[in-house]
Amino acid sequence: QVQLVESGGGLVQAGGSLRLSCVASGRTYTMGWFRQAPGKEREFVAAISRSGTITNYADSVKGRFTISRDNTKNTGYLQMNGLKPEDTAVYYCASGSGGSPSRWISDYNYWGQGTQVTVSS
Repeated sequence: QVQLVESGGGLVQAGGSLRLSCVASGRTYTMGWFRQAPGKEREFVAAISRSGTITNYADSVKGRFTISRDNTKNTGYLQMNGLKPEDTAVYYCASGSGGSPSRWISDYNYWGQGTQVTVSS
């Protein structure tokens, strides 16, 4: 059982930046970030392999968001730059057992409680 705790969310103006963190209680393999806006389904944002050498991004965030990890700290990060109002959502960290950074929710076993990101126009 791995517990994940996200932090770093908040309110920011359009064009601003935030850095989300996800601390795991133990060893993790693939780590992913997903988000869910009110009235919408949870969607993939980014994922990273355990080694950190393979990443995967949703087209909507490519070039603006960067996923990374520090395995010595059991921590994953999501650097979000150039934020837009449509990025407003609850952001969830997830851990999967696969080797590839999947974009599919079903490939992730453990989830954090989420952190709210609100981008004002």
